[in-house]
Amino acid sequence: MEKEKKRVAGISVIAAVFLTGFKLIIGILTGSLGILSEALHSGLDLVAAVITYFSVRISDRPADKKHHFGHGKIENFSALIETILLVITCVWIVYEAVNRLSTGKTHIEVTAWSYIVVVTSIVIDVSRSRALYKVARKYNSQALEADALHFSTDIWSSAVVLVGLICANFGVYAADSVAALGVAVIVLVISYRLGRRAVNVLLDSSPDHLGNEVSSLIKSVPEVLFFHDLKVRVAGADTFINVTIHVDKAWNIKQAHDISHKVEALICEKIERCEVQVHYEPEE
Repeated sequence: MEKEKKRVAGISVIAAVFLTGFKLIIGILTGSLGILSEALHSGLDLVAAVITYFSVRISDRPADKKHHFGHGKIENFSALIETILLVITCVWIVYEAVNRLSTGKTHIEVTAWSYIVVVTSIVIDVSRSRALYKVARKYNSQALEADALHFSTDIWSSAVVLVGLICANFGVYAADSVAALGVAVIVLVISYRLGRRAVNVLLDSSPDHLGNEVSSLIKSVPEVLFFHDLKVRVAGADTFINVTIHVDKAWNIKQAHDISHKVEALICEKIERCEVQVHYEPEE
Protein backbone atom coordinates (compact mmCIF):
# COMPACT_ATOMS: atom_id res chain seq x y z
CA MET A 1 0.00 0.00 0.00
CA GLU A 2 2.68 2.51 1.08
CA LYS A 3 4.76 1.81 -2.03
CA GLU A 4 1.86 2.49 -4.40
CA LYS A 5 0.96 5.74 -2.63
CA LYS A 6 4.60 6.89 -2.68
CA ARG A 7 4.97 5.94 -6.35
CA VAL A 8 1.92 7.88 -7.55
CA ALA A 9 2.88 10.88 -5.37
CA GLY A 10 6.45 10.80 -6.73
CA ILE A 11 5.30 10.76 -10.36
CA SER A 12 3.09 13.76 -9.60
CA VAL A 13 6.14 15.69 -8.37
CA ILE A 14 7.96 14.96 -11.64
CA ALA A 15 4.91 16.02 -13.69
CA ALA A 16 4.59 19.26 -11.70
CA VAL A 17 8.29 20.08 -12.24
CA PHE A 18 7.94 19.64 -16.01
CA LEU A 19 4.70 21.63 -16.30
CA THR A 20 5.94 24.50 -14.13
CA GLY A 21 9.14 24.93 -16.14
CA PHE A 22 7.41 24.58 -19.52
CA LYS A 23 4.66 27.10 -18.70
CA LEU A 24 7.08 29.58 -17.13
CA ILE A 25 9.35 29.64 -20.20
CA ILE A 26 6.49 30.05 -22.70
CA GLY A 27 4.69 32.57 -20.47
CA ILE A 28 7.78 34.79 -20.27
CA LEU A 29 8.49 34.52 -24.00
CA THR A 30 4.90 35.40 -25.01
CA GLY A 31 3.97 37.73 -22.14
CA SER A 32 0.71 35.84 -21.65
CA LEU A 33 -0.72 36.43 -18.18
CA GLY A 34 -2.95 33.40 -18.64
CA ILE A 35 0.06 31.13 -19.16
CA LEU A 36 2.08 32.87 -16.43
CA SER A 37 -0.81 32.43 -14.00
CA GLU A 38 -0.87 28.77 -14.97
CA ALA A 39 2.90 28.59 -14.37
CA LEU A 40 2.44 30.01 -10.87
CA HIS A 41 -0.48 27.65 -10.30
CA SER A 42 1.70 24.70 -11.38
CA GLY A 43 4.57 26.00 -9.24
CA LEU A 44 2.42 25.91 -6.14
CA ASP A 45 1.12 22.54 -7.30
CA LEU A 46 4.75 21.41 -7.28
CA VAL A 47 5.13 22.55 -3.67
CA ALA A 48 1.86 20.82 -2.83
CA ALA A 49 2.97 17.63 -4.62
CA VAL A 50 6.21 17.60 -2.60
CA ILE A 51 4.24 18.10 0.62
CA THR A 52 1.91 15.27 -0.41
CA TYR A 53 4.85 12.98 -1.17
CA PHE A 54 6.31 13.40 2.30
CA SER A 55 2.94 13.31 4.04
CA VAL A 56 2.01 9.91 2.56
CA ARG A 57 5.43 8.60 3.66
CA ILE A 58 4.64 9.62 7.24
CA SER A 59 0.90 8.98 7.45
CA ASP A 60 1.10 5.17 7.28
CA ARG A 61 3.51 4.88 10.19
CA PRO A 62 1.97 2.86 13.03
CA ALA A 63 0.90 4.36 16.35
CA ASP A 64 3.65 4.98 18.89
CA LYS A 65 4.04 6.26 22.46
CA LYS A 66 3.48 9.88 21.43
CA HIS A 67 0.90 9.31 18.69
CA HIS A 68 -1.65 6.85 20.05
CA PHE A 69 -3.96 7.22 17.06
CA GLY A 70 -1.24 6.95 14.41
CA HIS A 71 0.03 9.65 12.06
CA GLY A 72 -2.91 9.83 9.64
CA LYS A 73 -3.78 13.47 10.28
CA ILE A 74 -0.59 14.57 8.58
CA GLU A 75 -2.51 13.97 5.34
CA ASN A 76 -5.31 16.30 6.41
CA PHE A 77 -2.79 18.92 7.51
CA SER A 78 -1.11 18.55 4.12
CA ALA A 79 -4.44 19.15 2.39
CA LEU A 80 -4.94 22.34 4.44
CA ILE A 81 -1.52 23.65 3.44
CA GLU A 82 -2.35 22.96 -0.20
CA THR A 83 -5.52 25.01 0.20
CA ILE A 84 -3.55 27.97 1.54
CA LEU A 85 -1.14 27.71 -1.40
CA LEU A 86 -4.05 27.75 -3.85
CA VAL A 87 -5.50 30.89 -2.25
CA ILE A 88 -2.09 32.61 -2.52
CA THR A 89 -2.13 31.76 -6.23
CA CYS A 90 -5.53 33.40 -6.64
CA VAL A 91 -4.45 36.63 -4.91
CA TRP A 92 -1.57 37.12 -7.34
CA ILE A 93 -3.63 36.21 -10.41
CA VAL A 94 -6.48 38.59 -9.52
CA TYR A 95 -4.08 41.45 -8.74
CA GLU A 96 -2.14 41.09 -12.00
CA ALA A 97 -5.26 40.61 -14.16
CA VAL A 98 -7.06 43.64 -12.71
CA ASN A 99 -3.89 45.74 -13.09
CA ARG A 100 -3.54 44.81 -16.76
CA LEU A 101 -7.21 45.44 -17.52
CA SER A 102 -7.20 48.81 -15.73
CA THR A 103 -3.98 50.03 -17.42
CA GLY A 104 -4.83 48.63 -20.83
CA LYS A 105 -1.55 46.69 -21.04
CA THR A 106 -3.17 43.53 -22.30
CA HIS A 107 -1.21 42.88 -25.49
CA ILE A 108 0.43 39.44 -25.66
CA GLU A 109 2.21 37.44 -28.32
CA VAL A 110 0.38 34.27 -29.31
CA THR A 111 2.55 31.59 -30.92
CA ALA A 112 2.27 27.90 -31.68
CA TRP A 113 4.15 27.24 -28.43
CA SER A 114 1.38 28.98 -26.50
CA TYR A 115 -1.07 26.35 -27.68
CA ILE A 116 1.41 23.48 -27.32
CA VAL A 117 2.11 24.21 -23.66
CA VAL A 118 -1.59 24.51 -22.75
CA VAL A 119 -2.64 21.36 -24.62
CA THR A 120 0.30 19.42 -23.18
CA SER A 121 -0.70 20.60 -19.72
CA ILE A 122 -4.28 19.39 -20.18
CA VAL A 123 -3.14 15.94 -21.35
CA ILE A 124 -0.74 15.48 -18.41
CA ASP A 125 -3.26 16.85 -15.90
CA VAL A 126 -5.97 14.44 -17.08
CA SER A 127 -3.57 11.50 -16.75
CA ARG A 128 -2.27 12.49 -13.31
CA SER A 129 -5.64 13.38 -11.80
CA ARG A 130 -7.11 10.02 -12.82
CA ALA A 131 -4.16 8.08 -11.41
CA LEU A 132 -4.22 10.05 -8.14
CA TYR A 133 -7.99 9.76 -7.69
CA LYS A 134 -7.78 6.01 -8.25
CA VAL A 135 -5.16 5.48 -5.54
CA ALA A 136 -6.80 8.07 -3.23
CA ARG A 137 -10.12 6.19 -3.31
CA LYS A 138 -8.38 2.84 -2.96
CA TYR A 139 -6.57 3.85 0.24
CA ASN A 140 -8.91 6.63 1.46
CA SER A 141 -6.06 9.16 1.26
CA GLN A 142 -7.10 12.82 1.57
CA ALA A 143 -3.58 14.01 0.76
CA LEU A 144 -3.61 12.18 -2.58
CA GLU A 145 -7.17 13.33 -3.20
CA ALA A 146 -6.08 16.93 -2.61
CA ASP A 147 -3.22 16.43 -5.06
CA ALA A 148 -5.65 14.97 -7.59
CA LEU A 149 -7.86 18.00 -7.04
CA HIS A 150 -4.93 20.26 -7.90
CA PHE A 151 -4.34 18.50 -11.19
CA SER A 152 -8.07 18.39 -12.03
CA THR A 153 -8.46 22.15 -11.40
CA ASP A 154 -5.49 22.65 -13.72
CA ILE A 155 -7.50 20.95 -16.47
CA TRP A 156 -10.32 23.48 -16.21
CA SER A 157 -8.04 26.46 -15.72
CA SER A 158 -5.92 25.43 -18.72
CA ALA A 159 -9.10 25.16 -20.79
CA VAL A 160 -10.02 28.72 -19.75
CA VAL A 161 -6.54 29.94 -20.74
CA LEU A 162 -6.87 28.15 -24.08
CA VAL A 163 -10.06 30.08 -24.81
CA GLY A 164 -8.24 33.31 -23.87
CA LEU A 165 -5.40 32.49 -26.28
CA ILE A 166 -7.82 31.80 -29.11
CA CYS A 167 -9.53 35.17 -28.51
CA ALA A 168 -6.16 36.94 -28.34
CA ASN A 169 -5.21 35.36 -31.64
CA PHE A 170 -8.11 37.30 -33.17
CA GLY A 171 -7.02 40.57 -31.57
CA VAL A 172 -9.12 40.41 -28.39
CA TYR A 173 -6.12 40.63 -26.03
CA ALA A 174 -8.13 41.49 -22.94
CA ALA A 175 -9.52 37.95 -23.08
CA ASP A 176 -6.19 36.65 -21.73
CA SER A 177 -6.55 38.64 -18.50
CA VAL A 178 -10.23 37.75 -18.26
CA ALA A 179 -9.24 34.09 -18.67
CA ALA A 180 -6.76 34.50 -15.82
CA LEU A 181 -9.59 35.82 -13.62
CA GLY A 182 -11.60 32.76 -14.62
CA VAL A 183 -8.74 30.57 -13.41
CA ALA A 184 -8.77 32.40 -10.07
CA VAL A 185 -12.51 31.86 -9.60
CA ILE A 186 -12.21 28.14 -10.33
CA VAL A 187 -9.29 27.75 -7.92
CA LEU A 188 -11.03 29.70 -5.14
CA VAL A 189 -14.15 27.52 -5.30
CA ILE A 190 -12.10 24.31 -5.19
CA SER A 191 -9.88 25.70 -2.42
CA TYR A 192 -12.89 26.42 -0.24
CA ARG A 193 -14.24 22.88 -0.60
CA LEU A 194 -10.87 21.27 0.01
CA GLY A 195 -10.05 23.51 2.96
CA ARG A 196 -13.42 22.93 4.62
CA ARG A 197 -12.97 19.17 4.47
CA ALA A 198 -9.43 19.36 5.86
CA VAL A 199 -10.47 21.62 8.74
CA ASN A 200 -13.45 19.39 9.58
CA VAL A 201 -11.16 16.37 9.93
CA LEU A 202 -8.57 18.28 11.95
CA LEU A 203 -11.35 19.40 14.32
CA ASP A 204 -12.64 15.82 14.59
CA SER A 205 -16.00 16.61 12.99
CA SER A 206 -17.99 13.43 12.47
CA PRO A 207 -18.65 12.69 8.76
CA ASP A 208 -22.43 12.39 8.35
CA HIS A 209 -22.28 9.57 5.83
CA LEU A 210 -20.05 7.46 8.10
CA GLY A 211 -22.23 8.04 11.14
CA ASN A 212 -25.34 6.97 9.24
CA GLU A 213 -23.57 3.92 7.80
CA VAL A 214 -22.34 2.77 11.22
CA SER A 215 -25.80 3.29 12.76
CA SER A 216 -27.38 1.11 10.06
CA LEU A 217 -24.81 -1.63 10.62
CA ILE A 218 -25.41 -1.70 14.39
CA LYS A 219 -29.17 -1.76 13.91
CA SER A 220 -28.80 -4.81 11.66
CA VAL A 221 -27.52 -6.87 14.64
CA PRO A 222 -30.68 -8.29 16.30
CA GLU A 223 -28.95 -8.96 19.64
CA VAL A 224 -28.31 -5.22 20.10
CA LEU A 225 -31.42 -3.85 21.83
CA PHE A 226 -30.25 -0.23 21.92
CA PHE A 227 -27.11 1.82 21.38
CA HIS A 228 -25.91 5.33 22.21
CA ASP A 229 -22.83 7.57 22.45
CA LEU A 230 -21.79 6.74 18.89
CA LYS A 231 -18.62 8.69 18.09
CA VAL A 232 -16.87 8.69 14.72
CA ARG A 233 -13.65 10.48 13.84
CA VAL A 234 -11.29 10.30 10.87
CA ALA A 235 -7.51 10.75 10.74
CA GLY A 236 -6.04 10.43 7.27
CA ALA A 237 -7.08 7.04 5.92
CA ASP A 238 -8.03 5.69 9.36
CA THR A 239 -11.45 5.77 11.00
CA PHE A 240 -11.98 5.51 14.76
CA ILE A 241 -15.40 4.49 16.15
CA ASN A 242 -16.66 4.25 19.72
CA VAL A 243 -20.17 3.15 20.71
CA THR A 244 -22.10 1.77 23.69
CA ILE A 245 -24.58 -1.05 23.05
CA HIS A 246 -27.28 -2.50 25.32
CA VAL A 247 -27.87 -6.26 25.43
CA ASP A 248 -30.20 -8.62 27.30
CA LYS A 249 -29.57 -8.24 31.06
CA ALA A 250 -29.90 -12.01 31.49
CA TRP A 251 -26.74 -12.63 29.46
CA ASN A 252 -23.42 -13.37 31.09
CA ILE A 253 -20.24 -11.43 30.41
CA LYS A 254 -19.02 -13.84 27.73
CA GLN A 255 -22.27 -13.59 25.74
CA ALA A 256 -22.22 -9.79 25.89
CA HIS A 257 -18.55 -9.78 24.95
CA ASP A 258 -19.21 -12.02 21.92
CA ILE A 259 -21.91 -9.64 20.66
CA SER A 260 -19.60 -6.65 21.03
CA HIS A 261 -17.04 -8.51 18.91
CA LYS A 262 -19.72 -9.31 16.36
CA VAL A 263 -20.54 -5.59 16.05
CA GLU A 264 -16.84 -4.69 15.75
CA ALA A 265 -16.24 -7.32 13.05
CA LEU A 266 -19.29 -6.18 11.05
CA ILE A 267 -18.18 -2.53 11.05
CA CYS A 268 -14.56 -3.37 10.19
CA GLU A 269 -15.77 -5.57 7.33
CA LYS A 270 -17.64 -2.65 5.74
CA ILE A 271 -15.26 0.21 6.55
CA GLU A 272 -11.57 -0.19 5.65
CA ARG A 273 -8.80 0.74 8.10
CA CYS A 274 -11.27 1.06 10.93
CA GLU A 275 -10.59 0.79 14.66
CA VAL A 276 -13.73 0.06 16.69
CA GLN A 277 -14.33 0.01 20.43
CA VAL A 278 -17.70 -1.30 21.67
CA HIS A 279 -18.78 -0.94 25.29
CA TYR A 280 -21.72 -3.10 26.41
CA GLU A 281 -24.33 -2.55 29.14
CA PRO A 282 -27.37 -4.56 30.33
CA GLU A 283 -30.72 -3.28 29.05
CA GLU A 284 -32.96 -2.42 31.99
